[in-house]
Amino acid sequence: MAKPAIEVKNVSILFNLNKEKVDNLKEYVVKLVTRKLMFNEFWALKDISFTVEKGERVGVLGFNGAGKSTLLKTIAGVLKPTKGSVSVHGVIAPLLELGAGFDMNYSGKENIYLYGATMGYSRKYIEERYNEIVEFSELKEFIDVPVKNYSSGMRARLGFAIATAVDPEVLILDEVLSVGDAKFRNKSEAKVRSMFDKGVTVLFVSHSTAQVRRLCNKAIILDHGQIIAQGEVNEVCDKYDELVNKK
Repeated sequence: MAKPAIEVKNVSILFNLNKEKVDNLKEYVVKLVTRKLMFNEFWALKDISFTVEKGERVGVLGFNGAGKSTLLKTIAGVLKPTKGSVSVHGVIAPLLELGAGFDMNYSGKENIYLYGATMGYSRKYIEERYNEIVEFSELKEFIDVPVKNYSSGMRARLGFAIATAVDPEVLILDEVLSVGDAKFRNKSEAKVRSMFDKGVTVLFVSHSTAQVRRLCNKAIILDHGQIIAQGEVNEVCDKYDELVNKK
């Protein structure tokens, strides 16, 4: 049997939260050496297990602080599980914090090559996709302008255009389809939909059940770091809508 695209087994993530304010590095080191630095333990994820088969599109729902972004960062390899294991089979394209790797003093053009390199693209590959990236981002007039002069929406659009210039087998989306104006959001969603025809596996965080219903065939609900529901998309979205109405 073929391996699942994503396997998450008994994953837990622990963060140590500083109990008191530390004003500078010197104070931090002194408190750390003298063992006066106190922490609160916070389990962002607690014993999470699920699998995503190749070609499935799974929506991840939950209120703020439920652990959705932490889960996606763990699957993308940004965070290491405190307990448990994560396996991803296939070329992965994580669209998490778009534009987070930009150098603000470089132009949009320079950042296309820089950002592409951080995602593992070769210079030749970027050169082949350069015009496509610029056209999709709708930033042709500003491509030689330093990114520090871009709005946050412009940076996100450029980041999305670069990140989706690859043909991934596993696509991880953290609310990135909400960037830009309505026209660009529709364009971004259409871009992601075009990848479905190639059998891409999708893990998608969103607060919108309407969007999850459109894009996904399965869904899970996270609450305080634990899965409280998972299964067929409409069934799970109905339960999430009930939880929203109770708030």
